[in-house]
Amino acid sequence: MKHTSVGQLLLVGVQGLELGVDEAKLLRRVQPGGFILFGRNIKTPEQLRKLVDDLRTLSLVEPIITIDQEGGRVSRLRLIGNEPPSAQQLRDKGDIELIRQHGDITGDLLRLFGFNLDLCPVLDISFDDDADNSLRGRCYGKTVEQVIRNAAAFNNALRVAGVASCGKHFPGYSAAVVDAHHSLPKIDRTREQLDREELAVFRAFAGGGSPRPPASRSASEARAIELNRPCLVDSMMICHGWYPCFEEKKTPASLSQRVVTQLLRDELSFDGLVMTDDLDMGAIVNEYGFDEMLRLTFAAGNDLAMICHRIDKAAEALGVIEKLPRKQINRALESVAAFKSKMQPPTKFSETAFRKLDDAVWKLRVAVLGKERAAERSPENAARSPVERY
Repeated sequence: MKHTSVGQLLLVGVQGLELGVDEAKLLRRVQPGGFILFGRNIKTPEQLRKLVDDLRTLSLVEPIITIDQEGGRVSRLRLIGNEPPSAQQLRDKGDIELIRQHGDITGDLLRLFGFNLDLCPVLDISFDDDADNSLRGRCYGKTVEQVIRNAAAFNNALRVAGVASCGKHFPGYSAAVVDAHHSLPKIDRTREQLDREELAVFRAFAGGGSPRPPASRSASEARAIELNRPCLVDSMMICHGWYPCFEEKKTPASLSQRVVTQLLRDELSFDGLVMTDDLDMGAIVNEYGFDEMLRLTFAAGNDLAMICHRIDKAAEALGVIEKLPRKQINRALESVAAFKSKMQPPTKFSETAFRKLDDAVWKLRVAVLGKERAAERSPENAARSPVERY
């Protein structure tokens, strides 16, 4: 199996704590380019690493293994360890070195479990910390400058640790008034407003997928170089928001050629990996059929279609993608292969190593929040937004 298999264009979820016989058979046949794990896949440290190893074993091309490990309530690994501080908590503390530590620890923790991509940092600006649009607690700043400064500190440290990053939610989800997990939000921002705020942040992180420092350099040299270079992300996630300033007809950004290709790739010159947000969200499933959704995904210019929950439809998705124009397929395959050429292997797992890193998470949490607040974990509020578990 080579990088030319169109299954490489799928990023799919996994059903449970271990691979069942039928699920493993399906995944071997489809050969997805990557896997995304959720709380439903996590019970113990040893179990999680075994699941990741099993996914790597059934893959003929090294897969992307990813997760949402942002901090705060969107921290899948808090199910087996301490909860890192959220972006908002780090923002409010105002200590850039603590944000860098968060990136360092997160990268080391993810590589211990075999993850090579973290779906963060969130690059959205918080216009309202209490907005009911899934971003509560997840934003690194209230201004363009604050988001760039703080998110760059996390992003660069994460990448030095050997884990790729993903900027989200392009082209800016800050003004959404509903949650895309439930329905498609209409984002009434003019192009001038977006350029001044949301896009100003993404522009700063869209300098392309520059290679990381060679492995032959020492860790201190690599860190010094990375922290003094422009803040680049390895990938971008496109959100499910409708922006009338780009598309007069009701169309999510994730399926818009004007947003993905003309804006992100051409105007902002981003040459890293581009993926949709989860195509199983209400914003998409309530508006599009399965085949149409996939055709529009790649016509827009995405490299990866993210299907987190309808895992049983992976073979059907493969059949749809195989019939797409070869030019679309080849462009996406080249982008996925380029991304994979930079992925770093897992570190050796041990319970001792995990406990040491988990202790570092706790100490960071105390440094940010103080002991009393650190003892209070973020509540899950799926009635408000299912992002904690979705």
